[in-house]
Amino acid sequence: MTRKEHSKALRADPQVHYNCAQAVLIPFAGDMGLTQEQANALTLNFGAGMGCGAVCGAISGAFVAMGGLGMPQEKRVELLREFRAAHGHVECAQLLKAAMERGEERKCHCDRMVAWCMDWVSRESGLE
Repeated sequence: MTRKEHSKALRADPQVHYNCAQAVLIPFAGDMGLTQEQANALTLNFGAGMGCGAVCGAISGAFVAMGGLGMPQEKRVELLREFRAAHGHVECAQLLKAAMERGEERKCHCDRMVAWCMDWVSRESGLE
């Protein structure tokens, strides 16, 4: 299973709700020397824009993955710039508001944000 397939499977799991940060970080856990359980715990509190609609959880998960993978801090600025260019915002509340205005269902929207961040980290880390 690829990392992206693993991420999709986490988001589709009917038994457990994995937040966006978890769905981005957990597939990279082995690359960082972490277990899935450790990655799960590290990102447990990042969902829903840290619970207050702030920075998108998929971005937060990507930041944790980037650090764990040894990516340079400058990449953070690139991710934010590219994410904002692609989606208009980086804040969970604003992203969800825009999705609702387009008639997009929340889970579909969040799955797209997770997939985008998974693709970005995979590409930029060389772990495609």
